Amino acid sequence: MGNTITDSLGTFYDSIAVGIGDWGLKLIGALAALIIGFWIIRMLMKAISKAFETRHVDETLRPFLLTLIGFILKIVLLISIAGIVGIPTASFAALIAGIGIAIGAAFNGSLGHLASGVMLLIFRPFKVGDLIKTNDAFGFVKEISVFVTIIETFQNETVIVPNGAITANKITNLTQIGNLRIDMPFGIQYGTDIKKAKEIVFQVLNNDDKVLNDPAPRVAVNNLGTNGIELLAMPYANCEDYWDVYWDTRQKIVEALGAADYDAPFAQRIVTMKQE
Repeated sequence: MGNTITDSLGTFYDSIAVGIGDWGLKLIGALAALIIGFWIIRMLMKAISKAFETRHVDETLRPFLLTLIGFILKIVLLISIAGIVGIPTASFAALIAGIGIAIGAAFNGSLGHLASGVMLLIFRPFKVGDLIKTNDAFGFVKEISVFVTIIETFQNETVIVPNGAITANKITNLTQIGNLRIDMPFGIQYGTDIKKAKEIVFQVLNNDDKVLNDPAPRVAVNNLGTNGIELLAMPYANCEDYWDVYWDTRQKIVEALGAADYDAPFAQRIVTMKQE
């Protein structure tokens, strides 16, 4: 009786030892495959990224495609490692699908941003490098990723806007046509020579190398105000020169009008005396 129990326990321990040994070897192999697999994926992603640059794939599509390809390769790697460990691939795929559904339910808003990112890539209201206004952000598009769009403002601020917020609001693309008109109002006093004032403004615009000749700039009387006449200079500029023209050219016009003795309008009030 004692020998029988001893033999049974010995057989049980041998089975456990063999099982642990097999699982240990499989686990070590799986870890090695995981490390090597991630290294290979990283090398592949670098090669794919270089291929995109060589073949001049649209910069707007690159981040999205790289993210998608990387995700697919990692899923394939995990399923392959599951086979090494001994987990049935069908069961593992079902487990991943279940986890995906649970994550999708938990991050419902993020999936909305993903769908919006796909819409931005399909309908292309803007692309990388465009100057846009959206959600109080005004700057150049640096990247359109799966969930967010990255905008670099003129103040060198990096604004990260969720794609869902962009598609749900107005998008103003200032690069679509290729140039921008910059409206600059200036005031002169009543009784001064309007024609000469317009000529002075025209001269400043024509001498400014950042103001485009086509479309040609224009200067017009915009408003007859209470205290003076408002002129409006309307130069066109390339998108990257927007702020240079907006600030520097405006200053040149003010200085030129001042040098020609055109004083800015000031508040005036006419008082009449009633005779008794």
